[in-house]
Amino acid sequence: MPHVTLFALEEELVGREIDLVGKLTDAVVSVYGEWARSSVDVRLLGIAAGRWARGGELVATAAPVVSFGMREEVFAREDAATVVAALVSALTDAVATVFGEGCRDEVLIELIGQPTSRSGLGGKVIGAGGA
Repeated sequence: MPHVTLFALEEELVGREIDLVGKLTDAVVSVYGEWARSSVDVRLLGIAAGRWARGGELVATAAPVVSFGMREEVFAREDAATVVAALVSALTDAVATVFGEGCRDEVLIELIGQPTSRSGLGGKVIGAGGA
C-alpha cells in the first residue's frame, strides 16, 4: 500500500485538502497504474505557524514536503531509477498544481523504503508468516 504524507504550513493547507488528496492519488496511479488507486493512503499534516524551522530559524513560508513510503524492494528492481524519477516528477507536479508553480523548485519529495520485515498489518509482522 503506497503511503503519501504531505507536510505543509497549516494556513497554506486549509481549503486545499480535497484537491491535494485527488492530485496526490492520481500521481501515484500515473506511475503504478489504476490498480493502485484503492490502496493509496494519503495523509495531510498541517504544521502550525512557529513550528517549522530551517537553519535554526522559524520560517514564515515553506514549500510542502512529501514523504512516500514503499516497500524497499522497489529500489532493487531493474527499473528502479525510472520508477523513482516518475514518482518524484508526478508528486512534484501534483503539489505544484495545487500550491502554485512558485513552489515547484523547493518541493521536497522523500522516497522511503520500508523493509517488509519491519512493518505490520493487523497486529502481525508482514512477511513473517503474517499478512
